[in-house]
Amino acid sequence: MTGGVTTLSEADSKALLAAYGVPVLDERTVADADAAVDAAAAVGFPVVVKLCGDRIAHKTERGLVRLGLRDGAAVHDAATALLAAATPEDGAVGLLVAPMVRATRELIAGVHVDPQFGPTVMVGVGGVLAEAIADVAFRLVPLEAVDADEMVDDLTTGKLLDAFRGEPPVDRAALRDVLLGLSRAAQDEPGLRAVDVNPLAIVDGRPVALDALVEVER
Repeated sequence: MTGGVTTLSEADSKALLAAYGVPVLDERTVADADAAVDAAAAVGFPVVVKLCGDRIAHKTERGLVRLGLRDGAAVHDAATALLAAATPEDGAVGLLVAPMVRATRELIAGVHVDPQFGPTVMVGVGGVLAEAIADVAFRLVPLEAVDADEMVDDLTTGKLLDAFRGEPPVDRAALRDVLLGLSRAAQDEPGLRAVDVNPLAIVDGRPVALDALVEVER
């Protein structure tokens, strides 16, 4: 915690956003490697296992994500290694177990509180091209449906949302609902300072939050 601002764990961040209609996967949070194996069997192989905690924001950079685990033995080994990688600075940690999904396109979405104008909702191109393209659109909270539609139309790489390499077009109504949900969260949640959904992956044409972090001022 710095300056009174707390970063929620990935699991808690997703739970908050799911309450506002942001789609998430059927994920389980567990405490140990044996429970991770049970969770993997429940959600279905292959799975992703991540180390999860309120103080862990940059999992990929620290190697705290294991992808494409196809059986219980692989999950147990990965979970054991992840728990061993936790440091005292990480505080209380757990394991997040989620089904592995295939996404051909990735967006980013979130909430940013501008010091002059207040909360804004953002959407843009995500994945490895995000920094190179910097194709994003912002609108002030509260959003109406027309605002969310205009944000999507503002993206210069909007053709990526059309049918693409055999994939169906992005469900724009579902994407609109994500942006409207973020707007409602910014209005309703006291102390919400930032939301980062990255990636907001497109799976079978529909958006789903594969990772999310929420910052709140306590």
